Parts: sequence; structure tokens; C-alpha cells
Amino acid sequence: MRRREFMGLVSGAGLASAFPGPVARAGGHELSITGTRFLLDGRAFPYTGVSFFNAIYNPSFGGNHKERVRWLRKFQRYGINVLRVWAQWDTRRGFVDSGPDCTLYFSDGRLRTANVERLKQILVDADREGMVVELTLFSHQSGPAGGKLGPEAAARALAALTRELIPYRNVTFQVWNEFSERVPEHVKTIKAVDPKRLVTNSPGGAGVLKGSPEQPRLLDYLTPHTSRQGAGRPWVLAPAEIRYLLLRYKKPVVDDEPARTGTAKFGGPGEQTYPYDHIIHIWEVWKAGGYITYHHDMFQMGAGAPTVPPSGVPDPEFSPYHRTVFEFIRLRNRYAPEPAEG
Repeated sequence: MRRREFMGLVSGAGLASAFPGPVARAGGHELSITGTRFLLDGRAFPYTGVSFFNAIYNPSFGGNHKERVRWLRKFQRYGINVLRVWAQWDTRRGFVDSGPDCTLYFSDGRLRTANVERLKQILVDADREGMVVELTLFSHQSGPAGGKLGPEAAARALAALTRELIPYRNVTFQVWNEFSERVPEHVKTIKAVDPKRLVTNSPGGAGVLKGSPEQPRLLDYLTPHTSRQGAGRPWVLAPAEIRYLLLRYKKPVVDDEPARTGTAKFGGPGEQTYPYDHIIHIWEVWKAGGYITYHHDMFQMGAGAPTVPPSGVPDPEFSPYHRTVFEFIRLRNRYAPEPAEG
């Protein structure tokens, strides 16, 4: 299916019937927390994520059940068991699969039913593969495209989406990507509808660890964007930041988007980097007791750039650079096995 055809279906009401696949019924896996550790169905879960912002809106993943399962299993072969997916991918920055209809919300806070249905299909397939989705609810990058919701619309959207996803226990909510507007209010809205839903937030750009003083205490787990190359050696700074948060707040901490590689755009490094920078960084975060969500630099470049896989999926094998890091991540159980108890 061509990308243009897929985007037309995404914005229409007939998306659920356009792609054959399983009915989006919730499964049985449930993510929970004990102390500073994650559990899946009460057992230790080595939370290991990858950024896949465009997953809902990508025709090779969001629009095709068989292809989606193939990709999920490939991610698992490389040690990935969590996808970080954005609800709003309506930026005008020219990223792959982005567009004005690539959001779960209308401007008044009503849900785009077809897009929510596609998300549910992803959650069902991920659940069957024993995987989890971290759903980033709002992106400040949507502002230039007119997608940033006002307070009333945001509350309406959150309450409705939370209600729709109550049966799906393999999804967590990240309120913002690199932003902290009305986080306490948003957490209260979510918890009023679904008290057991795990909620986190990325409070700001690189090195912003907490946002407002009360924010870390309200959240179930923490997902800061740790310091990157501009502040020093990330493989030294980030593990120290993770260790501090673990000791201070005694809840799980995910290094959300470890220091970037490739282009200097959107927080990338100004100097050459090596896969081993990331391997050491990840290893030290694991040793500190934290978790990671690896960031693919395809999300720093526009569609069609050499670093962007033609599929629009953060393929672990597309780039020799990234494959080296993924090969290390797949060996986590060898080097940093998850403790049996929290």
C-alpha cells in the first residue's frame, strides 16, 4: 500500500476494516512496579525500549498485521520489549510518516476513532508477543502545526483515551515529550479514570531530570532525557543522574533517549560519536539500576534522508552503527540480568 493511500485511511472512519487482522481485544499481560523494578504479570521485566514515534501512522507497521508481527519479533530478537510511541505525530518538520491527521485527537479533544483503533491493534499484537508500549500523549512539537491542545481539550482527550484503553494493561502513559505543562493536572485526570494506569513524564530537554518539585512524586516511574554530549561524556553523566533519581525517589528510572548519534539536529552531538559510546552508556545505566529507551537518529532527519530506513521503521539492521548497539542490547541477560525480585 502506498503511503498516501494509507494516510487517507488513517484519517477516515474505515481504518479498522481496511486491514485484515485480529479484532482489537485486550490481552492478559499487565505491567506493574515494585520498588525500583518493573514487573510483567508479577515477574521481573527487563524494560528495554526503542523510540518508534511514528508507529501508529507507519503503513509497514501501523497498517498491516502480518508486517507488524514480523517487526515486533525482529525487535525482540534484538532485546527490545518496549516501544515508545507518540500519540501526536502531526509536526510540520518533515519527519517520516508525519502529517496533520497523524494524531489521536481533534483540536477540541475528541478522539480520532480510526487512529485509536489502530493503536489498539498495535497493543493487541504487542501483548501477544509479551511486549509493552509507552504512549507519549502530548508533544510540544505539535504546537507549530496547531496540534497543541488547550487545557479543556487536553483534559477531555485524556479522560476519553484513558477510558478507551482501560482493558489494555500493557501500555503506560508518558504525559509529555520534553515538556511539563499541567503535568499534575493531567496525572489526576488519568488516575481518576484508571487508578492503576502507570504514568510518567519526560519533563524537559537533555539534563532536565525532574520538572516541577512535585512532579517526580506524582509519577509512577521517571523518564528523563539525561545529559548529552554538550554537557560532557554522557556515559559518565547519565548513569550518575539515573543513580541520583533512583536514590532520591525510589521508583524505576528509564534513561529516555540516551545520547544521540549522527546529525547535530534536535539535540544531536556536535562531534563524531561511536557505537561504543552508547554501549558503555547503556551498560553503566544498567549497572546503576536503571533502564533504557534507545533513540534511533532517523527521528532527527526528514523523510528520505540516508539515515532513515525506507520502511520508516527503526530497523535494528538498517545501519551498521545502530546494529552494533542493538547487538549489545540483545545480550542484556548475559551482562546485566534482571533481578528476580524488585
